[in-house]
Amino acid sequence: MLSRTADHLYWMARYVERAENTARLLDIAYQTTLQPQAAIDAEQTWRSLLSISELNALHAHGYTSVDARSVMKFFVADESNLSSIFNCLRAARENARAVRGALTTEVWETTNQTWLEFRKLLKADWLRDPSALFEWVKYRSHLSRGVTVGTMLQDEAFHFIRIGSFLERADNTARLLDVKFYDDSEAPSERDAARDFYYWSAVLRSVSGFEIYRKVYSNVIQPDKVADLLILRQDMPRSLAHCTSRLVGNLKRVANPQSAETLRRAGRLEAELNFGRIDEILATGLHNYLDDFLAKVADLGGGISKDFLV
Repeated sequence: MLSRTADHLYWMARYVERAENTARLLDIAYQTTLQPQAAIDAEQTWRSLLSISELNALHAHGYTSVDARSVMKFFVADESNLSSIFNCLRAARENARAVRGALTTEVWETTNQTWLEFRKLLKADWLRDPSALFEWVKYRSHLSRGVTVGTMLQDEAFHFIRIGSFLERADNTARLLDVKFYDDSEAPSERDAARDFYYWSAVLRSVSGFEIYRKVYSNVIQPDKVADLLILRQDMPRSLAHCTSRLVGNLKRVANPQSAETLRRAGRLEAELNFGRIDEILATGLHNYLDDFLAKVADLGGGISKDFLV
């Protein structure tokens, strides 16, 4: 496969996954701010969302305040934000168009139709019911992923698509968990129990993990168990362990002599997650652990680009 083709497939998948992840993050922030709370707490929720993506400065350049309306417009429709849903879906469509011959008709039509329909939705007053838009973005991402798995030959093109998806998903889950744990700095005795429950429920729902948590742990929601679920559980589709395992599996399918070092680093990260313990991670500091994980994911992304892509 030409490296240029692999590059387009990889980034097509990353942009679709990034659009979905952005919608998930926006939805959790929006649902959280609907709860009774002080204005400063609501503002902090939106600031945390900007911190996740490291876009505080870019937002401040174009908006005078940090509130629900400005942050949602910034992440959904702002063309100056390269990670906005608008830019992600447009970039996914352009990458798909560039390698139309490597995709099935169903994959191309799904990606193209998503972009065309999204432009129509933006012309309506989507801010009246932003959750409906976020659900639509998530649904279209699910549809794209299902069509890819269900219609494409599982050759190199398929594996590069999956590599992009799992790398992007691992990065997003780590950022979400890092910011939420970092903000959750009050001592347990000082927390409002009801607010704490809804807070962590929203985090779990943002990664479609609320029902999974109930099935696995069968008790009240606790931050350390949320971390265990989203970091170490191999059977949790959005956990760091699951994403890394699937990333390694797909990397092995496209491996070449030049990619040996990247595969070794990916395998070492997979082993750390497979044999890690949540009590050890928490003892050494979750924030530092997740910072280190994000650095390793970025390093893998650089290695993949160097070994395979344009």
